[in-house]
Amino acid sequence: MLPTKNWLRACLDVGRRPHRGLAMNTVMVPVRTLGPRHRERIARHLLGLSERDRYLRFGYAATDEQVRRYVDLLDFGRDEVFGIFNRRLELIAMAHVAFAESKDYQGCAEFGVSVLASARGRGYGARLFERSVMLARNRGVRMMFIHALTENTAMLKIARNAGASVQHDGSESEAYLQLPPAGLDTRVSEIVAEQFGEVDYQLKKQARQFWRLLADMQEIRQGVREGRHQAAE
Repeated sequence: MLPTKNWLRACLDVGRRPHRGLAMNTVMVPVRTLGPRHRERIARHLLGLSERDRYLRFGYAATDEQVRRYVDLLDFGRDEVFGIFNRRLELIAMAHVAFAESKDYQGCAEFGVSVLASARGRGYGARLFERSVMLARNRGVRMMFIHALTENTAMLKIARNAGASVQHDGSESEAYLQLPPAGLDTRVSEIVAEQFGEVDYQLKKQARQFWRLLADMQEIRQGVREGRHQAAE
């Protein structure tokens, strides 16, 4: 979704208001940073969303072509994209933190998230939001913005739980979360979270390779057994 006048006004006004405390959860969920090499996995994840989920994520019922275009235009050099993988290395949840291009709004960023239906109810959206807030603070962002449809209650709940103020305008809502300056704790926490996500991904990758190797060996053994039985007959 494109920034609205209310968002731009809030960004310019960010330094005039005291920030609210952030309500963060201490449950660790492995979140991995995604890059250009993950475009196809990101595309598969978003294409796996139902028509209604695409409507809630993008603000309109995005077609496959529009989803592909969104993925192709992701700017990994400017923005940040995070993901959560299951044991089969399927991308089950992802977040996109978009930073403003204009220097006048460098203290602002926009957050968007999507979670597959099969992975809902586990707090993944909230964990991705917390990871995104941590990253944004370390990059000097003072205002996190969320533009969502009013009916997207799950997204708005995440924003409210973090202390964001939400304004409704018909079918659309805007949430603003003012962020405190980064400190040593946020920088260290980001390093730990990044390493945790990477180690988790590599362990899942090795486990998947091992089970594939084991399946291949079992298939070979089965073939040898069948060959012996046929020779014995």
